[in-house]
Amino acid sequence: MTNPETRHSSLKDPASTIRILVADDHEVMRLGIRNLLEVRSDWRVCAEASNGKEAVDRAIECRPDVIILDIAMPTMNGIEAANRIAAFYPDIPIILFSLHLSDELLDSIHNRAIRGAVCKSEAGRDLVHAVEAVIEGGTFFRGKKSLPVSQA
Repeated sequence: MTNPETRHSSLKDPASTIRILVADDHEVMRLGIRNLLEVRSDWRVCAEASNGKEAVDRAIECRPDVIILDIAMPTMNGIEAANRIAAFYPDIPIILFSLHLSDELLDSIHNRAIRGAVCKSEAGRDLVHAVEAVIEGGTFFRGKKSLPVSQA
């Protein structure tokens, strides 16, 4: 078993299961994301949240390896939840998930924990690739060059 203090530096270890937190206010969307991700035998959705506050709470409780956050959620939006989670665990990569992503929105985000963004309409094509990219230490922003985090 991987030491929790070093887990995020060893995400490439093929023997470890990647634990993913999924936060979206629509249950059907969370189920769809789970079905997309858990096709990989080494990936597991360890927790789900239906609003931003729950996402923060679940992140603190289970300390996942990757977090997928819907931007538009009740109680607390995904950007605010990402900021709060990053205050506790800046090394956990966060992928934003939204119906509407714009370069202006992405350029306005100044949180190093946010390492990717996927449009919901492209989830079937992009979500698995985004998780793979952030696990490998890179970023995933469709249309933008994916870079190692140190260069992003």
